[in-house]
Amino acid sequence: MRRKILALLMAAGMMVLGIAGCGQTGENQNAGNQEQTEGQTEEMETKEPGTQESGQSASSQENADVQGSHSAESTAPENTGAPVVYMTTDISSDGLMAIYEALGASPEGSIAVKLSTGEPGSNYLRTDLIGELVQSLDASIVECNTAYGGSRSSTAMHYQVAEDHGYTAIATVDIMDENGSMTLPVTGGSNLTENYVGANFANYDYFVVLSHFKGHAMAGYGGAIKNISIGIASSEGKEHIHTGGQGGSMWSADQDAFLESMAEAGKSVVDYLDGNILYINVMNRLSVDCDCDGNPSEPDMHDIGILASFDPVAVDQACIDLVYGAEDGSSLVKRIESRNGLHTLEHAQDIGLGSREYQLVSIDE
Repeated sequence: MRRKILALLMAAGMMVLGIAGCGQTGENQNAGNQEQTEGQTEEMETKEPGTQESGQSASSQENADVQGSHSAESTAPENTGAPVVYMTTDISSDGLMAIYEALGASPEGSIAVKLSTGEPGSNYLRTDLIGELVQSLDASIVECNTAYGGSRSSTAMHYQVAEDHGYTAIATVDIMDENGSMTLPVTGGSNLTENYVGANFANYDYFVVLSHFKGHAMAGYGGAIKNISIGIASSEGKEHIHTGGQGGSMWSADQDAFLESMAEAGKSVVDYLDGNILYINVMNRLSVDCDCDGNPSEPDMHDIGILASFDPVAVDQACIDLVYGAEDGSSLVKRIESRNGLHTLEHAQDIGLGSREYQLVSIDE
């Protein structure tokens, strides 16, 4: 069934942010976000495929059938049955705290904040943005080694990167696969029957999945689903997902099998945690390249905001819809479509990982 398109009505006169280089400080990363996004999230409406309003991007119109649907943006959840996605345009430490508090979560036990430590030179999440939240939770920052080389393919090098990026100064950092892998069963998948995550994954009772939403050279985009699949997978688990469970080269595997396997691996993590997980996506520095790239393309679209939900599919779909609705989102849209990235969301919903329908609720006054 064709899905209705969500067109984001941009405020007139919005200036596109001129962004500093890849090696910027956290202060440069967050500067000006309030000015960029103020007034951006005017009420969204669902539209029939084939309609187009002034200012709607051509890419957004051409892909009306693959986008999610939601009720018009509101300031309070409605009893529609669709998962709630909270949003703020305030990309700051205060904004991050506010979006977390909007969820009303009460994590207990040993808490992990899962993020990407990022390659040197990438657009990884800076500590001046995330530090207050991490420390308020008394959480550990957790990651796993990469499977593609780079500066984070060995545990010792990875810990050094975490220190260089300031993460060890705000929390204990745990490279979860430094002691190998543990196996999670995958149910309902068409590619995977098992998922291999870092062995230390079992040491945590609750996961706060803190993702930098952006493009990705292989997946099209990276958000919550990628962070709980590739991100929590051990280095061997990453290869398993990339090859759709078939083994062999990660670089020549079937693309759709890879995308589906991300959804399937993510579902194994969610099933294991049994509700003890939430998702926050930060939509800043929206490059077409991911934080595993030490020399990413400079973003050519404005920052958007921070979104949060208990549903990983809903929060990723909401981010996708905001990108598709943005007048300056064409480069990222092109990257997503060139990799068939929306198929991850399609398969994730099909296997019960979450819902592409959602309620978007602004927490901004």
